[in-house]
Amino acid sequence: MRIGIVCPYSWDVPGGVQFHIRDLAEYFIRLGHEVSVLAPADDDTPLPPYVVSAGRAVPVPYNGSVARLNFGFLSAARVRRWLHEGAFDVVHIHEPTSPSLGLLTCWAAQGPIVATFHTSNPRSRAMIAAYSILQAALEKISARIAVSEYARRTLVEHLGGDAVVIPNGVDVDFFAKAEPKPEWQGDTIGFIGRIDEPRKGLPVLMKALPRILATRPQARLLVAGRGDEEAAVEDLPKELRARVEFLGMISDEDKARFLRSVDLYVAPNTGGESFGIILVEAMSAGAPVLASDLDAFVQVLDQGEAGEVFANENADALAEAAVRLLADPERRAALSERGSTHVRRFDWSTVGADILSVYETVTAGAAAVAADERTTGFRARFGLARD
Repeated sequence: MRIGIVCPYSWDVPGGVQFHIRDLAEYFIRLGHEVSVLAPADDDTPLPPYVVSAGRAVPVPYNGSVARLNFGFLSAARVRRWLHEGAFDVVHIHEPTSPSLGLLTCWAAQGPIVATFHTSNPRSRAMIAAYSILQAALEKISARIAVSEYARRTLVEHLGGDAVVIPNGVDVDFFAKAEPKPEWQGDTIGFIGRIDEPRKGLPVLMKALPRILATRPQARLLVAGRGDEEAAVEDLPKELRARVEFLGMISDEDKARFLRSVDLYVAPNTGGESFGIILVEAMSAGAPVLASDLDAFVQVLDQGEAGEVFANENADALAEAAVRLLADPERRAALSERGSTHVRRFDWSTVGADILSVYETVTAGAAAVAADERTTGFRARFGLARD
């Protein structure tokens, strides 16, 4: 099958959607399918052989964050050329309502279109206001996927219609088989995310840290991600700043080792999350998880059975739970075991097969319609009546 996948966000600024698309493409390539991904990217960005650049993206405020998107006449021309050269059996657009390549592809593509909705935002005035513009494009979509029940709810409430829920995928064994790194072990709390993005929740964790260290003075916070490190600790007492170690951006291999090493992974995100891929990665690595009680996070953590949750944006509740878990290795081991079992539902062997089933359904439907049209045309040409 010839599969075209559209990434709305810049390939050179890593994020959950980009990682999902990368892993999805590589999963299908391993199965023998021909895959091409169209994505915004700067000219000097090294790209995998299956990625086609649609040109440089620009930063745009989107869904409580800043997304790097690509839109305009030049982008539209590149979309049309990519579609023409690809001659795809199915086109899979991610975030078709964002002002980026997905919407442009929706307008230009012919044939079966599958769309995945990642956004969870129950109060999106922009999406409501843009409905009339989006409607014509959305009507061309053959099948809709939402990465969570909360993403599905956003779609239903703002745009109508429905979607099948298929979560984001993870290569569980990649994380499960990673080797722990000794220097990241020993009463360590882990955080991965963009330091400068408030909704990732690092300020909440920093506010909780003094209380954690008052009880566990030997504990350390390991932070992986890009951003202003000095600003991140400016509200922390100076004598405690040495207990925070910034690792910067880390490779996929080191991320797996990081999650295999820490005693507790904390996800203090404050909102705007439709899924929680980092929780799935942490569970895959066997890390005990403590997360804010966002609806999407609670769902991923099996209603709190595969990880513990605390009241969103409540630093005291975070500190209390972290201190308790760090002092209770048996509870952490139980969470790790439960998480390692639960996370198998998110492995690509399951998620990829579900997505491929959607592709096969829409391509079979398109083939049936085309065959019917050919039969109708033949009968009309020769004046034959239907049976």
